[in-house]
Amino acid sequence: MAIGTARPSALSPNTRNPIIESPQPQSPEPLSMPSPPPTRSPRMVPAAPRIVSPFSDHISPIRSPPISLEQPSNKKSRSKSSKIFRRLRSVFKSFPIINPTCKIPVSLHGSRAPEAHVNGGTRMTGTLFGHRKTRINLAIQDNPRSIPILVLELAIPTGKLLQDMGTGLTRIALECEKQPSGKTKLIHEPIWTMYCNGRKVGYAVKREPSEDDLSVMQTLHAVSMGAGVLPTEVSDPPDGDLTYMRAQFERVVGSKDSETFYMMNPDGNNGPELSIFFVRI
Repeated sequence: MAIGTARPSALSPNTRNPIIESPQPQSPEPLSMPSPPPTRSPRMVPAAPRIVSPFSDHISPIRSPPISLEQPSNKKSRSKSSKIFRRLRSVFKSFPIINPTCKIPVSLHGSRAPEAHVNGGTRMTGTLFGHRKTRINLAIQDNPRSIPILVLELAIPTGKLLQDMGTGLTRIALECEKQPSGKTKLIHEPIWTMYCNGRKVGYAVKREPSEDDLSVMQTLHAVSMGAGVLPTEVSDPPDGDLTYMRAQFERVVGSKDSETFYMMNPDGNNGPELSIFFVRI
């Protein structure tokens, strides 16, 4: 039997493969990233309610102080005898009004006698105010610390009226027509035909006191009489300075259809003079 290299027989299933196989490179396991925390929906915080002032779109002409004005005095609770006395007094006072020369008693020096109406009238506080180029406003109060009982927008520029008052006696007549019902108080009439020194100048309108009106009254609550310029939020207002003139007025009630407000001058003959007539015809 020849000696030679033996050929390997076929490997049986139980025969181990003598070839050493290099290990297959294993793919690195992916690094496990920490899972993000669960997304939380942002918490919706309700916005604070915005308080809108009804006057936010309107610029007040002056630096508005806190309003602390008093309510007008209620004079409805009168005794029966007092009402009868007032009616009799109004009847007697109605006679001089028929004669125009008796409406405005004037002295020989061209000035009204200060004591001519003291016994028959009620002292009130009157304020004329407005920008020089706009229509002037008239506010009537029981006293400087009360809310106005009457606010009228007159048909004349502020600068013009103050100029006329500086030249002498100024008479303003306000006329309105009688209504069939006749239940409206005279000073509560809504619209008036206005005459200044006998010349028709337009119409005066009654309105409720606005926020600006109350701000002016509050600023002047410590002023019983005087004149000047009020500070404004705008350094140079396009309508001119906000001027005012305050004085004591005497209210004389002639009848239910006629009233007169006379400006009282503490300095005698040197101050401006103004008379305002309310007549319902």
